[in-house]
Amino acid sequence: MSEQEATADGITARYYVTDSERVLEFDREGRTAAVAQNIDGYAMLKVRPTVDGDELERYYGFDMALDHAAELLDVSPHDLPIPEDAADMGM
Repeated sequence: MSEQEATADGITARYYVTDSERVLEFDREGRTAAVAQNIDGYAMLKVRPTVDGDELERYYGFDMALDHAAELLDVSPHDLPIPEDAADMGM
């Protein structure tokens, strides 16, 4: 499993691939959010409060999923660091 990490403004983003999903996980001062997509990379993005949490919403676009993740972290979407390999998530 390859993993990338990026940090900015107290937010840590971790991107990795499991057997079934591409996962972008955020952590800010104990608040978390996760964006996941199927391993093939063509399905809608799922936003969860944690990696293993219940799905809150699905989005076609990466920007919309990031907006929701940022809301969960109480930051602007522009503040979220995005590891290079996660930049192409979404449809």
